[in-house]
Amino acid sequence: MAYQRQPYTFDRVVRILFTVLSVLAVLYLLNLLKDVLLPFIVACLMAYMLEPVVKWNMRWTHTKRRLLPVLLTMLEAAVVIGILCVIFVPYLVSETSQMTRMIRTYTTTQTQIPYISQSIHDFIRDNIDFNQITKLLSKEEWKELIKNTLSSSWSFLSSGFAFLVGIISWLIVLLYLIFIMLDYQQIMVGFKKLIPVRHRRQTLRILSDIEIAMNRYFRGQFLIALSVGILFSIGFLIIGLPMGVVLGLFIGMLNMVPYLQLISLPITLVLCIVCTASTGVDFWVIFWESMAVYLIVQCIQDLILTPKIMGKAMGLNPAIILLSLSIWGALLGFMGLIIALPLTTLILSYYDTYVVHRHSS
Repeated sequence: MAYQRQPYTFDRVVRILFTVLSVLAVLYLLNLLKDVLLPFIVACLMAYMLEPVVKWNMRWTHTKRRLLPVLLTMLEAAVVIGILCVIFVPYLVSETSQMTRMIRTYTTTQTQIPYISQSIHDFIRDNIDFNQITKLLSKEEWKELIKNTLSSSWSFLSSGFAFLVGIISWLIVLLYLIFIMLDYQQIMVGFKKLIPVRHRRQTLRILSDIEIAMNRYFRGQFLIALSVGILFSIGFLIIGLPMGVVLGLFIGMLNMVPYLQLISLPITLVLCIVCTASTGVDFWVIFWESMAVYLIVQCIQDLILTPKIMGKAMGLNPAIILLSLSIWGALLGFMGLIIALPLTTLILSYYDTYVVHRHSS
């Protein structure tokens, strides 16, 4: 049976206008209250990410109460972060000092690389401010930055109450996180009971779509991005690429949006050139070794990590992900980046439920 378009009665037009105004009002309130809501939303996201660890600790401790598993989860997260800081911070200090020397050597010497003309080096030197980069990497600049930050923070604190409120708001994130993790299951059940019975089935279906997207692009994609970042870091360390761990973790972060890590290729190329100019290593050797790292890690990601973690189900298109991050980030700032994927999934699921299915019925 062909679909018959419903007439635009006065009642229907009023409901459409009311819906549009409600959406605009919600966006306005989110933009107005984003500084207040940001700690709560960050805590919700962290609680959602840590919920599998809490459930694992509940099975491990054989308890149905969440207090001990939540405390164990917080302790485990703190230990992991501490270990990463102990390992990564000394390496970062050493690598930044070495990279500073390499850049200075590259900018003051003529580099001859087979099959690469001097015009390419001139283009790199003209379009990349290496002096500013070396200044940012120097210890003196970091000390001066910390000193200026502390002094400006103190003067700002003495002139108003906003700075103190800003610090307290991020301390509140920890309190939000603990309370949400303790009552996570009750919050989910209570939220479902707030939905009217008449709309509960359709609403729960939409929420199920959002949960699937959250699993893929917050838990699943985060695990893949973290694994890819570690693999890149190990590969770059093996071949001796400068700033290899930093570059590897940066590529892993880019991998939160699939295929976005390809924009790191020019950075890798510049690092290979700088390494050649300062250490004398053959450019084409380290370049093709870097490309081999990209190829191996990409194969591991596509053949092992993605099928094991994400499964065979398809998620949002990478272009849709990038577009949603851009739009919601422009509208709501950092908070928009956090809620971009759930909101985009909500809109698409709503469209599929109330427009596509209605037209096909």
